[in-house]
Parts: sequence; C-alpha cells; structure tokens
Amino acid sequence: MTSTKDRTISRGDSGALIGFCIAGVLIAAYITVFSIIRIIELARGVDVPVLIEFAPDASAVDLPLSTGGSVAVGLDSGTIIAPQLPAIAAVPGIIGQVLQIITILVVIGCLILLARSTVSGRIFGRGRTALVATAGITGLLGFASVRFFDNMLANATVARITDNGIDNAVMSVEPFTFILGAFVIALICTVFSIGDRLQRDTDGLV
Repeated sequence: MTSTKDRTISRGDSGALIGFCIAGVLIAAYITVFSIIRIIELARGVDVPVLIEFAPDASAVDLPLSTGGSVAVGLDSGTIIAPQLPAIAAVPGIIGQVLQIITILVVIGCLILLARSTVSGRIFGRGRTALVATAGITGLLGFASVRFFDNMLANATVARITDNGIDNAVMSVEPFTFILGAFVIALICTVFSIGDRLQRDTDGLV
C-alpha cells in the first residue's frame, strides 16, 4: 500500500516561512516602486544620474591631499549627471528597469509558492522542482539582462556627454559570476529532483 500523506512541520518553521513570504512581498514592492521611479526619471531625461564603470586602464585619478599634492587612486565606478539624457540611452535604461520588475516578481512569486507548499508539509515534488528551476533561470537570465541594458545606458550616456572622451567599461556580465550562478541553480534543481524521487520511493514503502 502506498501513502502520499503530507508531513506536518512545526509552528516555528511555519512562522518562519510565513515571515519569509511577508518579507518577499515587501522586497518585491520596494524594488517595484524604486524601478517605477527610475523609469519616470529616465523618461523625463533631465539631470539623470547614471552609474558608469571604468575600464581598468582608465581608472587612475589624482586625489588631492589636505597636506598638499595628490595621490593616484583607482576608480572602479562613478556617477555622471546627464543634463539631457538622449533617447538612445533612456530606452535601454527603461527596458532594464521593466525587466528588473518582471524578474523580481517572478523569482519572489515562485519562492513564495514554494514556501506555501512547504507549509503544507510537502517539500519535494515535480511542481516544487519546477518552481525552483523557474526562479533560478529567471533570476539568472533576468539580472544578466538588466545588467546588459544598464551598461547600454551608461555607454550611450558617456558617449553623448563626453563625446567618447572617457574609456568606460563595456563588459555587461562577468562570465565567472554567471557560470557560478548557473552551477548553483543546477545544483539546487538536482537536489530537489533527487529529493522528489526519494520521497516518492519512501511513500511507496509506507
């Protein structure tokens, strides 16, 4: 005889998961509001702060000292205030913010559904594995795309304001970070898939 009866979890664990869901909703709401404000700022196109990253060979600047003279320091990033943001820069920036909203909502939505199903006592299952995979892949590709469009915004802004006078970085996504993220997501999905099979085997013995 088989049994697929769900396990129950403690009240403390249930409370922690409910707290996680509430925190997820608040995070999603905060990032959504922030992104909407940024979209309005980019669409307006006046005095827009744009974060740029500098190429390694162009990152040395002279920092004045209080005792006189200066010292060379490395500069990884900085913010440029664009008096008039060109459309070629604003459009990628807006696309990036829209993708950020979608990515956050999908990732947090999947994790909340996963937490909700866990409260019921059923941790592993094909549906749960699909939720983990969807959250992981969406997060990986989504944030990489946001990074890419933000880089387009920065490059276009620098090109227009400085007439290509600043050599800023053009790499949108760090390959190592992307590969590491993909590895972690694949590992988690594998764990959930194995857990699902083990749980089904265990239920078949009950």
